[in-house]
Amino acid sequence: MIDLSTKYMGFDLKNPIIAASSGMTDTVHKVKNLYINGVGAVVLKSLFEEQIMMEIDALATSNIYNNYGDADDYISYYTRKHNIDNYLRLIEESKTEVDIPVIASINCFSIGRWVSFAERIEAAGADGLELNLFVLPGDQKFSSTEIEETYFDIIQSIRKNTRLPIAVKLSTYFTGMADTLIKMSHEDISGMVLFNRFYSPDVDLEMEEIVSSKIFSLPEENSNCIRWIGMISDKVNCDLAASTGIMNGYDVLKNILVGANAVQVATTLYKNTAKQINVMKQQMESWMSQKGYSSLNEIKGKLSLKKVEKPMIYERAQFMKYFGSAE
Repeated sequence: MIDLSTKYMGFDLKNPIIAASSGMTDTVHKVKNLYINGVGAVVLKSLFEEQIMMEIDALATSNIYNNYGDADDYISYYTRKHNIDNYLRLIEESKTEVDIPVIASINCFSIGRWVSFAERIEAAGADGLELNLFVLPGDQKFSSTEIEETYFDIIQSIRKNTRLPIAVKLSTYFTGMADTLIKMSHEDISGMVLFNRFYSPDVDLEMEEIVSSKIFSLPEENSNCIRWIGMISDKVNCDLAASTGIMNGYDVLKNILVGANAVQVATTLYKNTAKQINVMKQQMESWMSQKGYSSLNEIKGKLSLKKVEKPMIYERAQFMKYFGSAE
């Protein structure tokens, strides 16, 4: 019997496959379907910081007609508030339907009064909270140090408002990547997710407009997760989850081998439905059986930077070796 169980954010998961925050986790029905198909945990579709601010802004609430005089703006305001109420119900109802960790998610970029909303998420019964953090370093007025401090300020402020286990989902936009991730892991957090993926811009030449590029991740994008998880997994003070480009059970194993505790998936669920979860588990079990492994604990971190014979493989060496003889 192959044991696929793992620990992540303090939770005992039956397997390391977590449904990432997406349209696949925005209703109780979808959450329950993922649970039936064997997912280890779910991260609910994210609320945005702006949505929360619309509700908790007392001035806007008490002077709604002054601030939202235009009918369309008022409808927009009401819809956003209603969505927040629905989100809390989604947490409550999901917890009654599934016996796996249900993790709430907030997409945020600044420190503000919205952090108090964490109390309501905790009261609704969420098992944990994931902060999808991204501060685009596109303004020259802010130094890299100031931007990185914003991340720490957000984490510390959220911690003051909830006792829930916290995970942070991060991008690669850091000047000193390893240093920042390691320092962040020593904050009062339980996990880090590497990496978040955003709608990136593209150009429509026919319409001469800025549009969104492809929204689904590609398998080759996972190499960045493998590199960084492998490099820091022995040094961080929290659990790690890989995210982006994970399509099958073999991809899951690769990320576990370099030190991840779990993985988050979305694209493969969109393309293959929730039934893909069992396919992934079967692929993992088959490989482990062939290799003589009985549990994930036996392979976790086996190929991390600290444990491989040639650690330079994580850095420039493979590029130099591969392209050194290219004509």
